[in-house]
Amino acid sequence: MSEQDSTEAASVDEEACFHCGLPIPAGVRLRVTVDGASHPLCCHGCQAVAQAIVDAGLTDYYRHRTSVPKRAEDLIPAQLRGLDLYDRADLQRSFVRTAGEGDVREASLILEGIVCAACVWLNERHVSGLPGVIEFRVNYSTHRAQLRWDDSRIHLSEILRSIAAIGYVAHPFDPGRQEALQKQERARALRRLAVAGLGAMQVMMLAVAMYAGDWYGMDLQWRTYFRWISLLIAVPTVIYSGGAFMAGAWRDLKLGRLGMDVPITLAIVLATLASIWFTLMGGGEVYYDSVTMFVFFLLSGRFLEMAARHRCAQVSEELSRILPATASRIDADGNEEVVAVAELATGDHVRVRPGETVPADATILDGCSSVDESLLTGESLPSPRGSGDQVIGGSVNIESPLLIRVDTVGTETVLSSIVRLLDRAQGEKPRIAALADRLAAWFVATQLLICVAVGAWWWWHDPAHTLPVVLSVLVVTCPCALGLATPAAVTAATGALTRIGLLTTRGHALETLARATHVVFDKTGTLTFGRLQLVRTVPLGQRSGEDCLKIAAALECGSEHPVGQALVDAAGTALVAAEVSNTPGLGIEGSLDGVKYRVGRAPAGVEPPASAEGALTWVALSSGPEVLAWFGLADRLRPDARATVDALHAAGLQVYLLSGDRPQAAALIAADAGIEHTEGGLMPADKLVRLQGLQAGGAVVAMVGDGINDAPVLAAANVSIAMGSGTQLAHASADMILISSSLEHIATGVGTARKTLRIIRQNLLWALMYNAIALPAAAAGWITPWMSAIGMSASSLLVVANALRLRAGR
Repeated sequence: MSEQDSTEAASVDEEACFHCGLPIPAGVRLRVTVDGASHPLCCHGCQAVAQAIVDAGLTDYYRHRTSVPKRAEDLIPAQLRGLDLYDRADLQRSFVRTAGEGDVREASLILEGIVCAACVWLNERHVSGLPGVIEFRVNYSTHRAQLRWDDSRIHLSEILRSIAAIGYVAHPFDPGRQEALQKQERARALRRLAVAGLGAMQVMMLAVAMYAGDWYGMDLQWRTYFRWISLLIAVPTVIYSGGAFMAGAWRDLKLGRLGMDVPITLAIVLATLASIWFTLMGGGEVYYDSVTMFVFFLLSGRFLEMAARHRCAQVSEELSRILPATASRIDADGNEEVVAVAELATGDHVRVRPGETVPADATILDGCSSVDESLLTGESLPSPRGSGDQVIGGSVNIESPLLIRVDTVGTETVLSSIVRLLDRAQGEKPRIAALADRLAAWFVATQLLICVAVGAWWWWHDPAHTLPVVLSVLVVTCPCALGLATPAAVTAATGALTRIGLLTTRGHALETLARATHVVFDKTGTLTFGRLQLVRTVPLGQRSGEDCLKIAAALECGSEHPVGQALVDAAGTALVAAEVSNTPGLGIEGSLDGVKYRVGRAPAGVEPPASAEGALTWVALSSGPEVLAWFGLADRLRPDARATVDALHAAGLQVYLLSGDRPQAAALIAADAGIEHTEGGLMPADKLVRLQGLQAGGAVVAMVGDGINDAPVLAAANVSIAMGSGTQLAHASADMILISSSLEHIATGVGTARKTLRIIRQNLLWALMYNAIALPAAAAGWITPWMSAIGMSASSLLVVANALRLRAGR
């Protein structure tokens, strides 16, 4: 082709859009750079798509296409077209939930390609910087990310493309797919480890022969032969098994940052290239044995770390897989059909047989049984349930068949909220973790500068030892242990607490609870059951107290008033009353065997009996002007409240009771619970003032409450714990939720939090001490490259093993 023809072709090319092939309108100056060459574009739409293709690393689309596609849908690679599906409302219904006002949404994602704590840091920093992304946190142990974004500013597909652009793959969380990905991760790691182990053993046998030759003598031709055989074994081993480190380093360098894989890859590449050079030249030292051995040791450490990480995340995975795959739905004609749980809708009727798992949050329509909620609440004993009671999706029916009506499905169920809150807690970072992240971010740069300085010194004084010393320094000081110190401990601790029914929902909760000096309890629904119970029955006539209670229960049967429910619960079985009517302010009336009775206010002039129990609510059973019996009701103290308060006192905490109930009732409960500091008759604003007063005096306050009136105080406390039976607003304001009924788990939580903080500090101290000792030793030439690989891997494993003590409760 002549020069003139080339010029004309270039001119024609410049007049057509590089992406779609259409003519470029006059005045449009849009371009995209592909493989180093700048190309013109016709519109902003083509520019956005072309840039997305470049950012996602899909430029092969342009390189291998033979002509410009004619159809619009073919102008976008299949990898990017698939992500647009996630913007569809019908698809998002299964994994996206609305959060807050406007178009704010939340979703749980799985991230593929995470290999170390630095990957987590990179993804969080990159995605959080996108306009419209409100929050993005990654759980290192499960590789699950919690995403919160404004859909009016950025779509989910754009976020997924942005993650793909930095070398990772993200997709909506699915328990089955996560399990499959973990199996793939284990299989891939095992293959790499097996190849590295076999290669290292073969090269080491040849290296032993060459070391023996140095001592006893060896012909040059044999030494050259052994070197070439070592090269043929070591290079494929390093390329395949060490490829994970190289891919991570390349990704980091493309993004202009120094991750933990960079020094490892530098050491591997330098040692391999130097060995190849000396083999070709026929002189100098070769390091085939060192490079294959430290690839093997590094992969061994990562494999064991991966296994420990999977164990740490076991609770979250168990919760994710707890729901059954199918359910027995009853249609309008009473026919039973087996359907996928995903097909259930609110209002569906489902039959749950003994031994089956309840498929969704529901209300029992027919049947009486016991349900096992141990995996959800930590309760060791099954709980009785009957008609009208609610059951939680994921609980197991024990005894008899139940017919239930589905109340909530999908992301709104209790199980989904527990998993979501647990992921949020494991993904959020305490302040001490933020410090570790900052240290790790600067550590690699400092490490490389030290390597340059150490290498220069050895090159000046003893050039023969320069390369092995630099390799040792690069590997031995890799800050993997520093990056693992906090996430491993937080994940293990939150998993251990979730098992006993104390759900951690905020990352700072463990650190703050460990430093707490005061615990403030609400009364009603927290230290007490939050519902009236019959305490005393005082018969005044010929009838026994048991007969009077049965009459009262017959009148109150069907009543939703707390007093009526308490009387019915206490009676157990009730008679059937006729002509029942309710008179506001007086009580409820009805007839039994032709005699009229009333439960409620006593006739004028009749006073309730004096009581040693303190502040009781008295209700009279009367017939005409005669009072037949008095019933004394009160909200009872939880049976483990006293033991909980004693345990908190033993831990050195001061315990307060702030209640909106009558001062006399609050004082009575406080005395029974062993609480010295109590105050009653407080409005929510008064509670807030008291709590802020404690904080002003230097106290770190943990607040325990359940009601809507506790929400402001829970939000203001340094760390807050909401009762699982409390309101949704209280849960939203809380840092931890006690989903079990045992108050003693609060004291257990304090102990675990203190232990977690202690282990995090131990891990960070060990990581810093290890580097402080290993770096000078490596720089002095006392540590060989393969020994440095063992040291770095052992350091990371020690950190993870120390964190696993929390999971085991030690």
